[in-house]
Amino acid sequence: MVTRPELLSGQPAASAAVPERADAARNRTRVLAAAADLFATRDPRTVTMDDIAKAAGVGRATVYRRYPDTWSIAVALLDEHERTLQERLLRGDPPLGPGAPSAIRLAAFYAAMIELLEAHADLVLGTETSGARFATGAYGFWSAHVRSLLVDAGIADPDGLVDTLLAPVSAEVYIHQRARGLTSAQITDALSRVAHRVLSNAASAG
Repeated sequence: MVTRPELLSGQPAASAAVPERADAARNRTRVLAAAADLFATRDPRTVTMDDIAKAAGVGRATVYRRYPDTWSIAVALLDEHERTLQERLLRGDPPLGPGAPSAIRLAAFYAAMIELLEAHADLVLGTETSGARFATGAYGFWSAHVRSLLVDAGIADPDGLVDTLLAPVSAEVYIHQRARGLTSAQITDALSRVAHRVLSNAASAG
């Protein structure tokens, strides 16, 4: 297992675990594949660990040995997609990466989040059940990123706005908007206007 750096701190993550056995790796792949299929074809909030074990063709103990709950499985499935976006925010080209004005970077962040939701809303929803959204490492990263943009724009009290600006990119809100008939382009355009209204006005007032 490869040790990954923590993107916010730049420090190495927890020490690598004992190398995975071949049979354990096969079971992990089966569990994740089964879970991904169930999350994509059903409301992720209704998927149970028994459902995943049955679909994967493994015992419940095999699933629980690695994942304590469905939330953990959804997080594991989403991890690579979110890490890719985090890397682009930290080290990618502007406007998503450093180098563009805060309002333009926030608009680019919104666009990237809508792309992520369009492709993986089922997985994101699986990680956001029962308020779990706020406990994920990804939400902490998005919060830190948005706060930094607010600070750069000269917002006097950035902490009060962070959750407000992240609320529109929750999976539940996005799925609701798409069900209402809004396109991803319409949602992205609306969020871009929010970004420019909040941050460009702040820069002008400063």
